[in-house]
Amino acid sequence: MAGFVRELERRAGPALRLEQRAAGGVGCVVWDAALVLAKFLETGACPLARRHVLELGAGTGAVGIMAATLGANVTVTDLEELQELLMVNIENNKHLVTGSVRAKVLKWGEDVTEFQPPPDYILMADCIYYEESLEPLLKTLKDLTSPDTCVLCCYEQRTMGKNPEIERKYFELLQRDFELEKIPLDRHDEEYRSEDIHIVSIHRKQVNFPS
Repeated sequence: MAGFVRELERRAGPALRLEQRAAGGVGCVVWDAALVLAKFLETGACPLARRHVLELGAGTGAVGIMAATLGANVTVTDLEELQELLMVNIENNKHLVTGSVRAKVLKWGEDVTEFQPPPDYILMADCIYYEESLEPLLKTLKDLTSPDTCVLCCYEQRTMGKNPEIERKYFELLQRDFELEKIPLDRHDEEYRSEDIHIVSIHRKQVNFPS
């Protein structure tokens, strides 16, 4: 399958080189939301050194690999058919990694025992586009988060077709168990930002037991 490389500049040192695939599903290219989230991590807003980080729906691995270059210990996850692409991109950028990075299969809604204990951060870029994947994704988020886990969800707001409805439903369901805080645009990377790409910081709701 033909590949083409997307370079992602870094503030310090050589760019990431990310292989993409000309054929295949949605996970085979670096989406704009992944660029925005990867560059947001570089701003230093979230301390990543020696932190345990998990990326869901990693696709090319752009966001997780960027986190690994910032000192995080990262597991990038996606479906079986994307593992080869993830492995290629990890291999191509391993000389830039100051933490660690590995790829594993994780299908939303299924058992997550092997990914425990919960990570410090969960990264998600453009994971909200199939209505049928919302419930499995939310189950996985609940299963993988502790009260201390910070989920960073970056998505491009789309106005076509069912997208607005799917987005609305996702955040409605999410708010049953999680607190959401939108990260203001002026905290995104100066260059890699857009009015229609949002980053949301998500935490488990605190459960207050009666004393």
